[in-house]
This record gives sequence, structure tokens and C-alpha cells, in this order.
Amino acid sequence: MVGKTLFMNHRAPANGRYKPTCYEHAANCYTHAFLIVPAIVGSALLHRLSDDCWEKITAWIYGMGLCALFIVSTVFHIVAWKKSHLRTVEHWFHMCDRMVIYFFIAASYAPWLNLRELGPLASHMRWFIWLMAAGGTIYVFLYHEKYKVIELFFYLTMGFSPALVVTSMGLFI
Repeated sequence: MVGKTLFMNHRAPANGRYKPTCYEHAANCYTHAFLIVPAIVGSALLHRLSDDCWEKITAWIYGMGLCALFIVSTVFHIVAWKKSHLRTVEHWFHMCDRMVIYFFIAASYAPWLNLRELGPLASHMRWFIWLMAAGGTIYVFLYHEKYKVIELFFYLTMGFSPALVVTSMGLFI
């Protein structure tokens, strides 16, 4: 493909990392950075509008998860794009980017699981979702980019398992 500009590269091998084009790097940086300020403002507003201690704590958890997601991801994408010669630094930021996704998923369920009466499974799900975030973090430290199916399993399990709480709600709706 000499002379052609690619907007997207070919798929990465099963145990390898995808190599974004210059356009993809720019899009990743701008789309993540663009949302940092709204995330901070929205988090502060949620905290300010909270009525009690649990609402404030939950707003803080969600807000920190959201802000961390955009800040860490922006830094990773900038390092990967502009400082790709610093492989060790890029590798660590890539790991942090993956880890913050686990914690954001857990934080995004905090308002729903902490502030509503959801039945007997909800208290177990609160623990489970944070244990999954910790397990995902350990996975990233030990096997980063090696077993993508396991990482996908962690993400999907964290994303869908809180829906099981709905089955235990019964009369609590």
C-alpha cells in the first residue's frame, strides 16, 4: 500500500497489541482529553447535589472512577503516540489504562448498588464487582496482553453480573 494513507491498520495477532495509525492516535487523544473537564465538573456537581453521607461517598467513587478513566487514558494515548520510543513508560501507562477500566466499571455500578434497596443479592454484588476489579488489576500485572479472551471474560462478567441483582429485587422495586 505505498502512497495510500491508512485510517486503520489490520487486526492485531491473538497475543499481540494493535498498532494504531497516526489518525487513530490523534482521535484517541482528542476524544479522551475532550471529556476530562466535563467529567471533573460533572463529578463536582454530583458531589455538591448529594443530600447525605452515602450519596456524597457514592458520588466521589463514581466521579473519581470517571475522571481517572479519562485522565489515565489520555496520558497513555499521548505517550503511545508521541513518546513511543519510551517503551517501558508506554507499557506501564498501557497497563494503567487497562486497570482503570476495571475500576471505572466497578465505580459506575456504585450509585445503583449503594443507593437503592435492591434485594439480597445487592450486598454480595457490591463485593463481587470490586473483587473483580482487583482481580482484573492482578491479571493485568501478571498477563498483560497475553490472554485477551480472559481479559474479555473479566470485562463482560463485570459488565453483566450486576444485572443478576434485578432477579433478586422482587418486592423491592
